[in-house]
Amino acid sequence: MKVILITGSMGCGKTTVLGEASDILAARDIEHAAIDLDWLGNVHLHKEVTNPGLVYRNLALVWRNYAALGLTRLLLANAVETQMELQSCRDALPHAEIVVCRLTADLQTMQERVRVREPGGRQETYVARVAELEVLLDRAGIESISIRNQDRSVTEVARDLLVRTGWLAE
Repeated sequence: MKVILITGSMGCGKTTVLGEASDILAARDIEHAAIDLDWLGNVHLHKEVTNPGLVYRNLALVWRNYAALGLTRLLLANAVETQMELQSCRDALPHAEIVVCRLTADLQTMQERVRVREPGGRQETYVARVAELEVLLDRAGIESISIRNQDRSVTEVARDLLVRTGWLAE
């Protein structure tokens, strides 16, 4: 099984590039699944209840259903902050060949994207989280490749991702 894990800070374009890469593959009739991992862990629990690893346990279950259909390619999007979290992803997808691609953009650009995307009451918390995530991602250094997602169309970035990971020929 081949997996592309798109990582990066908030506002780098993970979800947008995931969607465009999926569209490009579908237009070429290349079977695959695409999952934004944020939604597999979107739960509100009481503070005294914790559930570490929920996202990756859910991923293992969802992937089992996709694999039963014969799929062998998976696109993922998630801000993977540590080597331990990457290992949780590997554990959820045994025998997978995982290529980690970090999307990057200027801090100010990512913060502005988040500011526009998150107009609600936690906007400033999310905007501040962009810089925090950048530090964590720099420290983790889990990416196999890095792609700049600024001043280019989403189609160019997604195509670059698929070519550089070997899923598409140039």
